[in-house]
Amino acid sequence: MIWARAIDLIQVHCQGEVGKVIVGGAPEIPGATMLDKMNHINTIDDSLRRFVTFEPRAHVAMSVNLLIAPTRADADAGFIVLQADRAHPMSGSNCICVVTALLESGRITMREPETVVRLDTPAGLVIARAACRGGRCLSVSLDNVPSFVEFLDKMVDTPRWGRIKIDVAFGGVYYAIVDVGQIELDIAPAHARELAEAGIELKSLLAEQIQVKHPTLSGIDEIAYVMFRKREPDGAIRTCTTLRPGRVDRSPCGTGSSANLATLLARGEISVGDRRTSRSIIGGEFLAEAIGETEVGGRRAVLPRITGSSWVYGTERLRISDDDPFARGFALSDSWGPQVNLLG
Repeated sequence: MIWARAIDLIQVHCQGEVGKVIVGGAPEIPGATMLDKMNHINTIDDSLRRFVTFEPRAHVAMSVNLLIAPTRADADAGFIVLQADRAHPMSGSNCICVVTALLESGRITMREPETVVRLDTPAGLVIARAACRGGRCLSVSLDNVPSFVEFLDKMVDTPRWGRIKIDVAFGGVYYAIVDVGQIELDIAPAHARELAEAGIELKSLLAEQIQVKHPTLSGIDEIAYVMFRKREPDGAIRTCTTLRPGRVDRSPCGTGSSANLATLLARGEISVGDRRTSRSIIGGEFLAEAIGETEVGGRRAVLPRITGSSWVYGTERLRISDDDPFARGFALSDSWGPQVNLLG
């Protein structure tokens, strides 16, 4: 076979959520900062995102992380989360996948028992502390970007469920957080399809009723995900984040857990030093800790630390071919129009 051009990836999952990492062959993305580069993908050229996240090379129930040289001097590496709908500024599960891939592939030197990796993301600097032993990355603790509340108990009108209450908070992206009992479902695998459909329906409704805009980061101006939550008898919070075009996150969701920490702090339910377990729809767990307080644009913010594990399970090479009729990929529910093609 002739492989004139190809993209190399490391296959990783974090608590069951696939977060592949592009380690070679990707085109240069214009932009002075990681945020500029993400906005370039979302507004000017989305061909790489489509190539690596759409069929026939991929599917919607996964993410792909674009590894990029950092744009700031205090970072070791940079990355952007690519998903089926768009590029996103941050993801906890994907960040854990990136750190694991960097260390286990030797792209960043592993030091036992702990390696610190500083990551340049569109949402800001994330500091990761990886527990390492025997050449393996056993777990990763992320000091995430400051997380804050926009709305608590915001009333929203819905055709299906009447008036419901939601919290809107930023944890690296914006979340609408909904107590799942309001839609008369449980967070369980048997209800995954119904939860996904409900989340996508709510996301569309919220776009008409609620506006958000990050006070310091340009282009972060939408509620990215609807996350359902419930409190478990043991004190854990079970989460289910829903993503376009209609699926559920398999992991406990690190940015969603950070956003939820912000709501707990705002309600006075936690203080600095407190911890909560976040549990996913399939039973995976993250530990979410409030390690400090700060403020963002006049908003009280929590400094979250999210700890979890991921596993490298393989490698992959995607051939780029000029005569491939589906070089831009396809999704049966795709509603995003064509743009210029960086891949040529």
